[in-house]
Amino acid sequence: MPSQNGHPAGPRQPTRFPEILTIAMPPIQSSSPDASPAGASQAPARERMTRTELRASVSLASIFALRMLGLFLILPVFAEYARNLPDGHDAQRVGLAMGIYGLMQAFLHIPLGWLSDRIGRKPVMVGGLLLFIAGGLVAAFSDTLTGIIAGRALQGMGAISAAITACIADLTRERHRTKAMAMVGGSIGLTFALSLVIASPLLHSIGMAGIFGLMSVLGLVAIGVTLFLVPAPPAPHPVRLPFRKVLLNADLARLNVGVLALHASQVAMFMVVPAMLTDAGMPLDQHWKVYLPVVLVSFVLMLGPMMAAERYGRVRPVLLGAVALMTAVQLLFAAVHGLWAIVGVLLLFFVAFNVLEAMQPSLVSRYAAAARGAALGVYNTTQALGLFLGGAVGGWLLKHEGRSAVFVGCAAVLLLWLIIAWSMKAPPARGQEAAPAPAA
Repeated sequence: MPSQNGHPAGPRQPTRFPEILTIAMPPIQSSSPDASPAGASQAPARERMTRTELRASVSLASIFALRMLGLFLILPVFAEYARNLPDGHDAQRVGLAMGIYGLMQAFLHIPLGWLSDRIGRKPVMVGGLLLFIAGGLVAAFSDTLTGIIAGRALQGMGAISAAITACIADLTRERHRTKAMAMVGGSIGLTFALSLVIASPLLHSIGMAGIFGLMSVLGLVAIGVTLFLVPAPPAPHPVRLPFRKVLLNADLARLNVGVLALHASQVAMFMVVPAMLTDAGMPLDQHWKVYLPVVLVSFVLMLGPMMAAERYGRVRPVLLGAVALMTAVQLLFAAVHGLWAIVGVLLLFFVAFNVLEAMQPSLVSRYAAAARGAALGVYNTTQALGLFLGGAVGGWLLKHEGRSAVFVGCAAVLLLWLIIAWSMKAPPARGQEAAPAPAA
């Protein structure tokens, strides 16, 4: 049947996605009046997001940010705080308390994503946030490390990252989806930076119980955003796509290895960095005076690499350079002494971390083409597994081998990532991702 402009308009082909996974992606049916399919097909490549797409992207990225802020707030202060608990002198168990959240997420991302395909995105998101709230309250009212571990495990059971990314895919068109995914990656980097600035003052003013309680409050805010600000997504219509095609895709596998290595090293090193700052003469409640200027300067310094990657197509050298810098940072941490040396290495860390955290989700979306939803489910699972391994293995190394071993271990993992990532291909240009496979 011809379209209004006289050109033939062929039938739309449904997107194939794995039946087992949460993030099957139906054809986009935006509720925005200016985002009709016909208009989208004729829109120029540089067309801006519609109001609905922008609202969906910002609100869903903010839900990610609220949850991750709650997770990241304990990173800079928990290892030091745990020394005051009756059972908090075992570094390995402290690492477990920091990492158990990620382990539970790794187990439940895909099952809860599958459920979101059946009952809808928002019910799963709200249910997961309720678990996150309950876990925060359990940890807030616990005065032992064992109780905090239980609360953190309950928080981790609210594994809704896959449902959120699927909702982003539901509510954005192809040409704008990578922008939305980049917003999510950027929001994680921003919340990590913010947590490092405010964690010490919060510990001093409201205590660790207050921080866990604040996590629950942030979860309530996220529920409000979900119910009242996120546009209603279309009902998902999952269809089959062999899951092995996602797992065996070399480009996606490199990114999965990368996000695991990035977050494992992040958690592990922040079991040691706060103690290094304290030993260098900076009291724990003053650590924000180091983190704030370092974070602000790092955001300025990351602009150049990000512009080179996105505007000039230098994605591969920028990503590899950031991984190499992260590897060097770990070795420098193992060798440096003195406050100013630690501050300098922290600045390098944040530049590399922020670049990688912003680039990787967008790259998954661009490499994945029709299997974008499934790929993001695997990516979220490996990210969560990295959080767990960073805490568990980092705690074991700290207990048995000392601080330097933690950094050397992180460097080894990051070096492995660099070797694996070296053969990466340049990603498809924005708006030129492969078309979804037609249905059988």
